[in-house]
Amino acid sequence: MRLAECKALFESIAPAGFYVALRLGFMSPEEEINTFRPEWIDFYTARGLALHDPLMRWIYSNCGTARWSALTTDDPLEVMTAYSDYGMRYGAVVCVSSDEARPRRTFGYFSRADRELSQSELNELDARLRSLHFHTTQQEEPLTKAQTEALRLLSQGMRLREIAHALDISESAVKARLKSAMARMDARTPAQAATIASKRGLLR
Repeated sequence: MRLAECKALFESIAPAGFYVALRLGFMSPEEEINTFRPEWIDFYTARGLALHDPLMRWIYSNCGTARWSALTTDDPLEVMTAYSDYGMRYGAVVCVSSDEARPRRTFGYFSRADRELSQSELNELDARLRSLHFHTTQQEEPLTKAQTEALRLLSQGMRLREIAHALDISESAVKARLKSAMARMDARTPAQAATIASKRGLLR
């Protein structure tokens, strides 16, 4: 299962917007998807609210599911009030963590304007995030040798012309390899595809 394949389900449960981050490590997730309104994203980013968001603080000390209304985390900047002001009056936070020396977390914020999320919806979100989190590269079809070569060189900072020269192929062939690798990694850009593949250990 891939993150993009869950978008329709997440949108049906959280029509006011959601954010999901897949296997967050030290700095950034392997993949993410954000359907919050642009005006909320701008407001949230400009004020640096991620550092003060009770939802983000919750995911670093909890696993499982919780409705926003049940959170007891301090909120001196009234971030949760701001969510409500932007039409996200109800919601849930879900977090899954790996049991390893340096745990990675998959988490999501899901919001509605009309009602609390039901227990069955919370269960569905938890199950989907668990499936995504523990879906290992061994379960996936590997990148082709051609895709791997192109992404590896791209990750080393090479430009299309340099990659084409190194592989003794045309630039259009390089673009085709990168495009197919983007589709395989559910990435928006070749650079993102290279980053995801590297984090999954596919470029070794």
